[in-house]
Amino acid sequence: MTTLDRAAWPELAGRDDLLLVVPLGSCEQHGPHLPFDVDSCVASAVAGAVSGLDGVVVGPAVTYGASGEHEGFPGTVSIGTEALQLLLVELGRSASRWAARLLLVNGHGGNAAAVVGAVRQLREEGRDAAWWPCAVAGADGHAGRTETSILLSLSPSRVRSERVAGRTEPVSSLMPALRAGGVAVVSPNGVLGDPSGATGTEGDRLLAELGDRLRGAVLGWHVDGDGRLGR
Repeated sequence: MTTLDRAAWPELAGRDDLLLVVPLGSCEQHGPHLPFDVDSCVASAVAGAVSGLDGVVVGPAVTYGASGEHEGFPGTVSIGTEALQLLLVELGRSASRWAARLLLVNGHGGNAAAVVGAVRQLREEGRDAAWWPCAVAGADGHAGRTETSILLSLSPSRVRSERVAGRTEPVSSLMPALRAGGVAVVSPNGVLGDPSGATGTEGDRLLAELGDRLRGAVLGWHVDGDGRLGR
């Protein structure tokens, strides 16, 4: 239908079927080669895949999130889980005055607890809210091949040439150290993965797959017990 930042209110008046889609990102380090807004860029691009559907309004991204694990790097700004959850609950309550449904498209894993908590509370209040993750099967952990490929697709001029691998073990094996000391303790350059093989072509494919999956989920609108929109 439209994007909220380009709409005027009469375009939304008189409809009782509107779905507001809000991308969620972060302001956090992504290694020496990617900008701080990677997660916001990805979530916004994926959410844009449903902007042409009738009744869908894509809102501006929430660009600050829960990124405490990255605060060992200058430039990272985190508002934490509690504040993010409160923000999302209030956003949902306000949007429900004119939108029939709300979907949070999450581009940062660290936001997950706040997103699930906010959607659960909104649904308990009788609002038709859901969330959906920008998750890529087999993706590396952070600022590696997956995210670098997507940024090469979206904005190649913003990807710097210094693409150096960080820790390449499965993130699950690093979790105890990550929880205790954050990413900086585990990977001094902030990368969990290896961005050296990233390509824009791969990024094109990943974005297309994410967009197709999101469109299918929106059209089906099946929400599970955790508030997640159908896979």
